[in-house]
Amino acid sequence: MSLSLALNTARSSILTTSAQVEASARNIAGAGDPSTSRKIAVTTTSAAGGATVVQISRASDAALYTRMITATSRTAERQAVQDGLDRLQAAVGDPGGETAPAARLGALSDALVQYRNAPDEPAFGSALVTAAQDLTASLHASAEAVLTLRRDADQSMVRSVARVNDLLKQFGVENSAVIKGTAVGGDVTDALDRRDAIVSQISEEMGVSAVMRPGNDLVLYSDSGATLFETTARTVTFQSTPVFDAQTVGNGVFVDGVAVTGDAATMPLASGRLAGLTTLRDSVALTYQTQLDETARGLIASFAETSASAPTRPGLFTVGDADLAAEATPGLARRLAVAAAADPAKGGSPSLLRDGGINGSDYVVNASGDPGFPDRLQALSDALTAGRSFDAAGDIATSASLIEYSTASAGWLSAQRQAATTSAATEGALLSHASNALSNATGVNMDEEYAHQLELEHSFQASSKLMAIINQLFDSLLAAIR
Repeated sequence: MSLSLALNTARSSILTTSAQVEASARNIAGAGDPSTSRKIAVTTTSAAGGATVVQISRASDAALYTRMITATSRTAERQAVQDGLDRLQAAVGDPGGETAPAARLGALSDALVQYRNAPDEPAFGSALVTAAQDLTASLHASAEAVLTLRRDADQSMVRSVARVNDLLKQFGVENSAVIKGTAVGGDVTDALDRRDAIVSQISEEMGVSAVMRPGNDLVLYSDSGATLFETTARTVTFQSTPVFDAQTVGNGVFVDGVAVTGDAATMPLASGRLAGLTTLRDSVALTYQTQLDETARGLIASFAETSASAPTRPGLFTVGDADLAAEATPGLARRLAVAAAADPAKGGSPSLLRDGGINGSDYVVNASGDPGFPDRLQALSDALTAGRSFDAAGDIATSASLIEYSTASAGWLSAQRQAATTSAATEGALLSHASNALSNATGVNMDEEYAHQLELEHSFQASSKLMAIINQLFDSLLAAIR
């Protein structure tokens, strides 16, 4: 080997080692960032026999990355549902707690039995009215909690959509940087990392899939197939609902004009926070609202007054001047009230529950005014345990007693919450596993990086010594020529 060739080989070795050291330094600097991939200085052997760096690439694993963003979307969806159910359960009260509707109904039944056993005791009549008021307040609070849950979910959807639009704009910037850098053969590894990180953040809000095109161009779709980004970002839109009542139907999310949430969705999202929030607002909350409304309807029917000469009318439980609800009525639980005619605080008399007549003399059952008359109270107690029909939209029994139905409603909410908690924990574990697998495959291992730097240092020292020797040989050769 000539001295010139040896010098060029040593010089290229030093330059290559320097590039590798720089790549390793970048790895160590970004080790704390989970979105940073391991940078690799790709080398090749030149025609002169030396090593040279041809490009800076990064460690990647498309399959693991896809698993990670899929797990991210599923976890975000389950977590949104769990968080909402946790808030609803906290507002309604523990199923076994004394303030929950089922417990209040049980207390009402006990008070009714107590009054039936001593119908001539006015204090028991007042206690029955108080129990009815407590039950009404519990249903009001539960119905209000449902509306709050729906309203909060709707507002969270506003924030989620705004975040997606912002991230799509950021994605467009990074995607352009990658395409331009790739076209000129530049180092685009950092831009690729940032682009992947943005896709991961988008996947928190909605399920997303990515398709690579020539030139490192990436196209994004929702998990339902709606185009999110192709050359330019598509607009995601959502119109919030400022006021919710029991009959309000929330608006859907649209991607470039295509509905992806709601009953009218042609490409419904399967995962992501938006999917979970939609489930909360339009499914879980409405189902529980139906259960509350059906409980209220059952109460009105159970305590109704009948007459041979007049139509059946609401008794202890009423919704103003409305007639009996023959079928599920949205918002009934929130409007339920205790009849003023039976409320001592409003000038009424609890004895009307024993005698009948909340709606006037046509509805009096105890015509003789016997203070020990138990028949009407016994009939009311029997009505609470008698079988009746309920709307199938409540997702529990369609035929049961009112007490059984209320107990089943409490169990349904608890079961939904437990299922959501278990599902969120399972998906969270899968996400953790997928993230760790991706990190192990593409992330920075500090021990390995420091060991690699030590090898590079030795290589640099060897090349430096070789150059020093070659310089000495050149000096000796020049001295001999002189």
